[in-house]
Formats: sequence, C-alpha cells, structure tokens
Amino acid sequence: MTCSTSRIINLWRAPGAAALLALLAACAVQPPAPPAAAVACPAAAPCPVCPACPTVAPELPKAKTLEAVNWSDLPGWMDEDPRTAWQAFLQSCVRLKAQAAWRETCALAERLPAAAPVREFFETGFVPYRVANADGGVLGLATGYYEPLLRGSRNKEGPYRYPLYAAPADLLIIDLAEINPELKPLRLRGRLEGRRVVPYYPRAEIERGLPALAGRELLWVDDAVDLFFLQIQGSGRVQLPSGELVRVGYADQNGQPYKSIGRYLVEQGELKLEQASMQGIKAWGASNPAKLEALLNQNPSYVFFRELPQTGGGPLGALGVALTPERSIAVDPRYIPLGAPVFLATTWPGSAQALQRLVLAQDTGGAIRGAVRADYFWGFGEAAGAQAGRMRQSARMWVLLPRDYPVPQ
Repeated sequence: MTCSTSRIINLWRAPGAAALLALLAACAVQPPAPPAAAVACPAAAPCPVCPACPTVAPELPKAKTLEAVNWSDLPGWMDEDPRTAWQAFLQSCVRLKAQAAWRETCALAERLPAAAPVREFFETGFVPYRVANADGGVLGLATGYYEPLLRGSRNKEGPYRYPLYAAPADLLIIDLAEINPELKPLRLRGRLEGRRVVPYYPRAEIERGLPALAGRELLWVDDAVDLFFLQIQGSGRVQLPSGELVRVGYADQNGQPYKSIGRYLVEQGELKLEQASMQGIKAWGASNPAKLEALLNQNPSYVFFRELPQTGGGPLGALGVALTPERSIAVDPRYIPLGAPVFLATTWPGSAQALQRLVLAQDTGGAIRGAVRADYFWGFGEAAGAQAGRMRQSARMWVLLPRDYPVPQ
C-alpha cells in the first residue's frame, strides 16, 4: 500500500477521523523497501607523486650604476697625462657651466693657469665612480666612429643618385618630459595618421621616396653604402665636383630602432664575426650588389642631416661642442652625464695593447645603449675610418664627477 501525501490530506478533509486513523495504521506497518544491492567500492588509485613546486627566486636588486672608488683603482691613471684632455674638458665646460652642479668646477677650470698641475685639479676636485651594468658587471663594449669623406653634388646628376635628406616636416617629436619630468631623456618620434600618432616610416619606405621628403634633399652622393655609414657616424664631409667641402651633421632620426647589419650578415652565415667590420661589410656589398638594398633595409633606423658651417675643429657632438679626435666619446646619457670626464680602459683596435685614457662624454648615438658602453671618436678621414671600423673591444669605464655632484642613488 502506498501512502501518498495527497491521500492523507484528502482523508483529513473528509468527515470522520476513523478513515484517517486506519490509513495511518496501514502506513505504520508497511514493510520498508529492500535496500539496494551494495556496490563494491573500487580500490583507490594511488595518489600521484606531487611534483616539487619550482622555487621562485626573489628579484635581485639592480646594481648601482655608479660607485665611488679610489684613484688607485683606475688602471693606468698614473701613466696618463690629463693635460692631453684639458682642452676637450674646457670644451665641455662651455655647456656644463650653465648647470649648477658644474658651475663652480668649470669656473675654476677656466681660471686655472696654463702651468698648473692638471692631475691635481682632477684628483682634488673630483671623485672617480666605477660604472657598472644593471647586473653588476663592469665589463662593456667600446667601438669607434669617425668623420667620413663622401663624394657628392648639390644636384641629382651622373653618379650622384643617393640623397641626404633634411628632416621632413611631417616628423613629430614628442618630448615625454612635458608629460612626466622623470621621462626627461626620452623622446618619441612619429607622424600623424588622421588623429592618431603612428611610428614614422622605416628605412625601406623612405628609400622608395615619400611625398614629405620631396624637395628636402640637401646633397646627392655616389655610394649607397657610404651614405649608410654616414648615418651611423652621424656627421661627415661631402666633397663637391668643384672641390668644395660641405660639412653635414645629425639633424634628427625617424624613431625606428637601430639594427646591426653586421650582426645580420653573421647570423645569415654571410660573414664570420671577425669579418663584420665596416670594411668587411663594404667588401660584401661590392661582391653582392643585387642583395645590397635588402641588407641595408634590415636596419629600419634612418638619420636626417643638416648642413653645418665650416670650422677648423671637429664635428659637433650631442653636447653642442666640437669633438676632439681620440679624446671624445659617445655614451648613453641615461647613465653617464653628458659632458663629464670619463677614464676609459680598453685596448687598441684588433689588439690586446692597452688603451687607457681620460676622455670626455660629448656625444650620443642610436647604437650606444647601456652603462658600460663607449663609442670612441677617431677623427676625420681614411686613417681614422680604418681604426674606427676595426674597433670592437672590451672596456671598463669610470666617470669623474665634482665632489659635491648630486649622484643619483
């Protein structure tokens, strides 16, 4: 007999309780349903061995870029004659004396008698700081650059087919310091596309010709590879058919990253590492003219120029003063204050012979990235170019700063 809830409720509503009591009695004596057959529980599978959780190494703090040391820690300092870098230092002071941190030091330097001991000036007024990379390593790279001589014309004629462009009018320069002062060294370059700022054209598109560059040709030269390396050097001279020399210098850049075509040739198996110098790349280009355009376009960075007045000194560096052969270097200004004296310990190009000199950080470059990184200026002409093209040496650096200089922590 099945006792449903609905039957109980209906009988409760019917007259007489006897029927209800009879039903409840029947429900009370109803035998329970037989239990379902028990299903045997399968044997538990063995627990897998839990792998050991990898330990997460705590992020190591970045090493101090600049650390004060003793003068005796500078290898070769006592063998160097600081007087040979004195005029280059006075050139730096032309710009540095406008900064509060350098004003007193440069004023003293400008008043120093010609016969005064320059070594004492540096050792008493400056502190040497060893330069280290973010990982704490103190070894870095020294390369070389120079002021080349190209052949060219003010008109596109005969062999003169490759243009040196002035900066185009549609190139935007966005100074991030206006948004955040902490971003002072950073600038973005691009162009407008509708209402959006997008990256400026890479080398390949510039070389094909852009409407914005029409009429922006400063000069035309006869060699695409020489023009490519002029952009890497940042400045040079162009000899016109009349014999006139025109000096050109860096005006701006398209904002695209610099990529080494020498490294690309090595990765492609076209050159061995020791062959990837400026001279080796030029020789490869002469042997592979059909592949040359594609090779150059591997570097999307492109430099625009301006014509400079003729002076008896070197080309202007990023500091705004004339560079001194073998006493000026290009650095990364995020780590080395532009204009500061630097003691450079490296070796001569292609040799183990020590090259330890007091130099001045007076220039920058698109390929010069990192704390322990220097580009050594060799001067003008073929002999300087031969040294610059072969230089790729290990280096250490110490920057010399006035004793009360606010060194960033």
